[in-house]
Amino acid sequence: MNVLLLSPAYPDEMTRFAEGLAAVGARVFGVGEQPVGTLPKRCRASLTAYLQVSSLFREDAAISEITQEVAGKGVHFDRVESLWEPLMELAARLRETLGVPGMTLAETVPFRDKEVMKQVLDDAGIRTPRHARCSDDDECREAAERIGFPLIIKPIAGAGSADTHRVADADELEQVLAQVRHVPEVSVEEYIDGEEFTFDTVCAGGEIQYFNMSSYRPRPLIQRQIQWISPQTVALRDVDAEHLAAGRAMGEAVLEALSFRDGFTHMEWFLTSKGEAVFGEIGARPPGARSVDIMNFACDTDLYRGWSEAVCHGAMRVPYERRYNCAIIFKRAQGEGRILRVDGLEGLMARYGPAIVHVELLPLGAHRRNWLATLMSDGHVVVRHPDLDTCLEIADRVGTDLQLYAG
Repeated sequence: MNVLLLSPAYPDEMTRFAEGLAAVGARVFGVGEQPVGTLPKRCRASLTAYLQVSSLFREDAAISEITQEVAGKGVHFDRVESLWEPLMELAARLRETLGVPGMTLAETVPFRDKEVMKQVLDDAGIRTPRHARCSDDDECREAAERIGFPLIIKPIAGAGSADTHRVADADELEQVLAQVRHVPEVSVEEYIDGEEFTFDTVCAGGEIQYFNMSSYRPRPLIQRQIQWISPQTVALRDVDAEHLAAGRAMGEAVLEALSFRDGFTHMEWFLTSKGEAVFGEIGARPPGARSVDIMNFACDTDLYRGWSEAVCHGAMRVPYERRYNCAIIFKRAQGEGRILRVDGLEGLMARYGPAIVHVELLPLGAHRRNWLATLMSDGHVVVRHPDLDTCLEIADRVGTDLQLYAG
């Protein structure tokens, strides 16, 4: 099987998907902007061939360059895959151009355009926040008056929580409008007050092969507002818990309404204090920020290979067992400049060693990252435990006891 894989080395977890494809027998043809010599060795080792294009974001030019190369080589592709949100529409257009089965552009748009997404789900009777598409300040003001405060403003085609704002009143709306003028279109939505969870799946032939449910601690909007917080994503062991049932049922209904068939999906949803499940958004891609890794640690499995089996062979065959709750804790250094020291890690390892399964922190001397620009921040720690309360206790200890200092 020949697979055309867009951007096989960026974001860096894409290399693991390239490895998964190669491991299940696929011949992987990578396409990216960077020279082949700058790809990680693990990525190069997984690729049968690689094409450098001038830009993946000038779609017409990229399609022309790729199709010329394909025609010249006489290669037929069985799959065109992209696991990075910004390239999903390019992947769909390539499938149509090359005559490759998979998601069409029409099927892809509802996963990229948050307003189209919610309209499809509204028509299917799925509870979504009240919402409106807006392209200028006046439209936002009108939508805010109709929907009511508090509300959320976020990009129509965004990913994650970038450029996402909670707006409490009319004065705050004017401040936020000034901050999002660089965004061509925004979605103005009802603010849903509740716990935020995920429903992540690997599907093949329209059937769910694997699913995960994670919680965010605290919810992402708060994570992005307070620097000293160490954000957590927690993959839950007991996915059959009663309070999660409505979210799982809604997730299954969303996949059916959007006619999703093969690959990874990442859905976010809210559970209100009244027990109501409310849809957030969904992407036809894996969750980012190492969430696939915590699913692997939670289930002692390899979902990079599992996804590859699903898209290449029509079924996920890798075994998995839900043995642990697994949390990833993202750390933000205090101060600015270069990392000077790390405190608390030795004590945590001595106390919780077996439960700490992965540590990845910026090395001393490295420049600290802009915490507003990346959830990955200045490093992360992964912990796991069969008991949820114990897992959360350890995660909270990592949040308070492990400190990085910059200067």
